[in-house]
Amino acid sequence: MKPMKPMKYQAILTLFALSPLASAAVTSSADSSLPEVTASMVSERDSGNEAGVYGNPGWTKHRRFATTRVFVQRNPWEVGVEQWWRVRTYDSGPAKHLFIEEIEIGLPYRMQLDFYFDWVNEKHETSFKDLALELRWALADWDVIPLNPTLYAEYKWTDADYGPDVLEFKLLLGDDIGKDWQYGVNLVWEQELAGEKTTEWQVTGGLSRTISDRISLGLEAKYVHETVEGARNDPEHKILVGPSAQLRLGAHTHLDLVGLFGVTKDAPNFEGWVVFGIDLDFGHKSSDHKIHQPVSGARN
Repeated sequence: MKPMKPMKYQAILTLFALSPLASAAVTSSADSSLPEVTASMVSERDSGNEAGVYGNPGWTKHRRFATTRVFVQRNPWEVGVEQWWRVRTYDSGPAKHLFIEEIEIGLPYRMQLDFYFDWVNEKHETSFKDLALELRWALADWDVIPLNPTLYAEYKWTDADYGPDVLEFKLLLGDDIGKDWQYGVNLVWEQELAGEKTTEWQVTGGLSRTISDRISLGLEAKYVHETVEGARNDPEHKILVGPSAQLRLGAHTHLDLVGLFGVTKDAPNFEGWVVFGIDLDFGHKSSDHKIHQPVSGARN
C-alpha cells in the first residue's frame, strides 16, 4: 500500500475526528436559541419505518439507492456512518475497486453535511485517492414542492497520483408512488479543475418497491456523458442498468446491493455496489427525540 501524503490533508482529516464533537457543542448552544420540535409531529409514511422531522418518509433516511440520492437522510444533529465498496470490470485489464468511508451529520434548516475518505485498489495495489466534503439542502419540507428538490454540492481534494481536484453539483429529486413504490432521479455536473479538465454530465435514477419492513427490491440506472479538454466534440457515452436491493438488518442498519451492467461500448462491463450503513443515534426512538430547528421547518 502506498503511503498517504499527510501535508495536504492533515487539516481535513482533523475535521473527521472532531465533527461529532463539534455537532455536540453546537447542539448544546442551540438549546437556548431555537424552539423544540419533536418527530412525533409528522406521521409515519411507510411500513413501520420512522419518518423524518421534515415529513420525509422513513425510506429516505436509509440510503435506498447507491447511485441516486434523495432529500436529506439525517434529522438535525443525528449522525450516521456508511462503508461503500464499488467494483468495476472491463473487457481488458483487471477489476478496479473503490472503497469509501462516509460520516453523515444532520444540520438544521433541512441541511446535511457529509465527509468522505476514498481509497482504491487497482492492479493489486491499494492507495489513498481523495477526501471529499458534501453539503446538501432540501428547498422545503417533504411534499411541499413537487419532486422534493434538494441541492447538492461536493468538493474532492484528490491525490496528485489520481488527477486534479473535482467540483460536483447535483439536483436531487424523488418521491413516493402510491403506498409501496419509491423513486429518485439526480441531475449531475462534475468538473475536474486542472489536467484534462474532464467534464461529466450524468442522469441517474432508481425505482424501488417495498416488499416488507425489511426488504426493498428495485432497479437502478445511470447515463454518463464525458468529455475532456480539446475533444469536447468526441464524448464518451456510458449507460448502465441493473437490479438493486436493500436489506434492513435492524432498526439502525441497512445493506444496499446493486449490480449494474454496461450497455454501451464506453461503459464498464459491470459495476457493483455494496453499501452498509449504521445510525449512531441509538439512545432513543425518533418519537422521543427533541430536535432544534426553526419554527418554519415544523409541519402541522
